[in-house]
Amino acid sequence: MHGLVTVFGGTGFVGRQVVRALAKSGARIRVASRRPGRGYRLRMLGDVGQIEVVQANVRDEASVSRALDGAEAVVNLVAVLFNSGRQTFADLNETGAATIARIAAKKGVSRFVQISAIGANVNSPSEYARTKAAGEAAVRAAYPGAVIIRPSIVFGPEDDFFNRFAALAAVLPALPLIGGGETRFQPVFVGDLGQAIARAVMDKGLAGQTFEVGGPSVYTFRELMELVLKETQRKRALISLPFGPAGLIGKLGDVQAAIKGAVGLVPAPQITSDQIELLKSDNVPDLSLPGLEELGVQGTALESVLPTYLYRYRKGGQFADLMAEAGKA
Repeated sequence: MHGLVTVFGGTGFVGRQVVRALAKSGARIRVASRRPGRGYRLRMLGDVGQIEVVQANVRDEASVSRALDGAEAVVNLVAVLFNSGRQTFADLNETGAATIARIAAKKGVSRFVQISAIGANVNSPSEYARTKAAGEAAVRAAYPGAVIIRPSIVFGPEDDFFNRFAALAAVLPALPLIGGGETRFQPVFVGDLGQAIARAVMDKGLAGQTFEVGGPSVYTFRELMELVLKETQRKRALISLPFGPAGLIGKLGDVQAAIKGAVGLVPAPQITSDQIELLKSDNVPDLSLPGLEELGVQGTALESVLPTYLYRYRKGGQFADLMAEAGKA
């Protein structure tokens, strides 16, 4: 394929890998981002002129329309994990997806890939999960042949999961096991997910399917925290935190998110009440649906990738092992 693919949210953690994979396949790519300055390095992932970065905000229909001019396919990665100012679940996860789908259909874009999430359900107690499901429905209404991909948690050097808990382990005497730490996850490597999304764009035979993708292994929340401690070489207690008290902490995160939306300089919350709701359900693929292998990708093991970036949180960073050996000498 050498047609134009517009990637909304292409400057993000997953988006950059999608752009990389599409570039290798020979596609021309237009990265549509609310903050295009974040994507200045993306052009280096392809040949001269193969990748362009444009400004687009899914809350602004005119900018969405411009970003879709001449496109043969579209990938929508835009989403938020918490409400903050004008960046809300309803506006981005649901209405934003609907806007892109409606305008893309009007312009005759032939293929649509919507990135959703495992757990997307209109009846979920989580607003994130409900709006993700509503976004899927809006896309499918405009494109019955749209491909929907629902990943489990995504890991890689810039992820927001393992980096977050590794940073906490560096400063706290203990890590919380929310809900007892029994929630199950099937983490998928960001590079694998990027390849899978690119395959969904390129392969017309996948039209209309819904995929739930995870990596090769399932872990409990406790097991993931144990891996974080192992790779950061930290000895920390793992303390069970029931959902009730965790929900109170989540409400504090909601307040922090609201302040961030109003002020802009406040860091993102560690966890919100909506994310606590998500942790009450397992985050593993439905085996009745096609997954990563059906998208032509062999999953990468979590244990082979975590050491390549969590070393940063060890005492001594990348020189931690050398310092340990020197101390024994």
